[in-house]
Amino acid sequence: MTSTAELLGYDPMDRLLIINADDFGVCHSTNRGIQMLLEERTVSSATIMMPCAWAREAAQWSAARTHLDVGVHLTFTSEWEPMKWGPVYRGGATTSMTTSEGYFHKDAKSFERRADAGQVKLEMIAQIEMALTLGIDVTHADNHMGSLYGLQTGRDFLGDAFDVCAMYGLPFRLPRYLLLESGVPAPPELAGQAMKQAEAAARKGVLVLDYLVGLPFRAAQPETYAQFKAQMIGLIGRLRPGVTELILHPSFVTDELAAFHGEPVRRGMELDVFRDRDVQDALRKERIIQIGWRALRQAQRRQAKP
Repeated sequence: MTSTAELLGYDPMDRLLIINADDFGVCHSTNRGIQMLLEERTVSSATIMMPCAWAREAAQWSAARTHLDVGVHLTFTSEWEPMKWGPVYRGGATTSMTTSEGYFHKDAKSFERRADAGQVKLEMIAQIEMALTLGIDVTHADNHMGSLYGLQTGRDFLGDAFDVCAMYGLPFRLPRYLLLESGVPAPPELAGQAMKQAEAAARKGVLVLDYLVGLPFRAAQPETYAQFKAQMIGLIGRLRPGVTELILHPSFVTDELAAFHGEPVRRGMELDVFRDRDVQDALRKERIIQIGWRALRQAQRRQAKP
């Protein structure tokens, strides 16, 4: 099968990397950090959580900088106890996606079990439309906490996600080749499921990734920045030919972040790590080609033209 890298015109052995900052819009401290990294081109792109309170700040900033790659982080879960958010769709019922308080469920399992597919699709459209209305030149879509992938119960919403992405001409975060956290290929059954979903996306004209990687969201045990950096350099060394997206959740560490977030120090490490000279040296040494999601969007829209 032709890799996404080849579809973009690269050699089959080239290793392309998209570094995406998730959770843009969750709070002011995160916005400030991601804005800095985007302007420095330390990260390739970011994705905004449109239901969050600080999404408007992130969106207005992005609308004034349409040369930067900013997508929509399709959001259906609200994981932090002190701070919650809910649907942006206002044209009909949303109760299958929410708790009795009107907020999204805390975890993906509750969402997968309860959500009505029709309501989910309308909410996806509403979140993308909100981003467009605020002036963002949306380059791609992905999903907060993997709630659309059916990872907890096997009930996924990917078919509708592909339909929505096809409607707006947006590529979507989905790996064609599934890797475990260790970097080795997933067992055949899981790998086969990922490939089937990638083929389903392709039939609808939606471009996806070759690989998706990232360090664990939470540290298994207390770690130093030096340990975290070493893990990231090791991950860079294991990148495979094709287009890989690496997920970050960077933020300035402030009282605001610490007031709700369970891993504030880790978020600060993710802010710093790709600004680190050793990590930049590793990217150069490995001859990693950094690209943005805009390249995938352009290729997808070219293919869609009659």
